[in-house]
Amino acid sequence: MTTAETEQSSKLREQIRQVLNAQAQPTITVLSSLIAVQDSIHYLPDEAIKETATFCGSTINEVWSVASFYTNFRFTEPGDKTLDVCWGPSCHLVGAQQVLDSVHAALEIKEEGESPDGKVTLKYNTCLGACAQGPVIAINHHLIGKQTPESAAKIARELRGQSS
Repeated sequence: MTTAETEQSSKLREQIRQVLNAQAQPTITVLSSLIAVQDSIHYLPDEAIKETATFCGSTINEVWSVASFYTNFRFTEPGDKTLDVCWGPSCHLVGAQQVLDSVHAALEIKEEGESPDGKVTLKYNTCLGACAQGPVIAINHHLIGKQTPESAAKIARELRGQSS
């Protein structure tokens, strides 16, 4: 590790310790601690697993087994913006797959995850709850309906700061 990486890791560890110590509920568990950390820094870096183990008096393996069991935990830093593409049945019937394909191309990725520049996190969503507006996407939970492959790709490029 470089000196800069070590310093960044130390700052992250301190931030995580503050989050863990600030938990207000009467019963503090590994799960509640992991949730608190992810709510604060939006993902669970290695430092979160280690600090949670120390805080809860557990092993790293015990903490990792809890964290890896739940699909809502993420282990990589999210992008600056989140773009959800609905692929539920209603959206699928009206073109969600083509919208998703165009977003993949615009973000230069082949599946869920972060664009190479770290600006956008793509997530697949089984239902965004706006079936009549399908295909639907959401930017940071703000719904945008009636998408076409072209309009969704344009939005994805704009989120990356690229011109259409």
